[in-house]
Amino acid sequence: MAFLGEWLVTFVATICAVNLVPGIVSVGGWVGPLACALVLSLINMSIKPILQAIGLPLSVLTLGLFYLIVNALLLELSSWLSFTVLGVGIFIQSFWSAFLGAIIISLVSTIISAITGLGK
Repeated sequence: MAFLGEWLVTFVATICAVNLVPGIVSVGGWVGPLACALVLSLINMSIKPILQAIGLPLSVLTLGLFYLIVNALLLELSSWLSFTVLGVGIFIQSFWSAFLGAIIISLVSTIISAITGLGK
């Protein structure tokens, strides 16, 4: 049940990023962000903790800014995987679009999770 809550929260956050960031475009209508949110939720549960542990010294040196780069790279990875595996997803034009999209997804996810209790 926790995974479904995280998937729903990530889906809403991904919709917000698609609508707010000029360099992120949905491919496949609303199914694109849904598929990308599924892949992103799976990546956040499996790969992200390992990358954060490996990048901890660099994150300490940059006062946590390295986590934003990790989030942007994972968003790029989830976009690519959703296209490759599922055939739909979101298209990200540049790294800076992914960087801004990752910030928006993180902020919206945190706010929705705090309000609803989903995704935690």
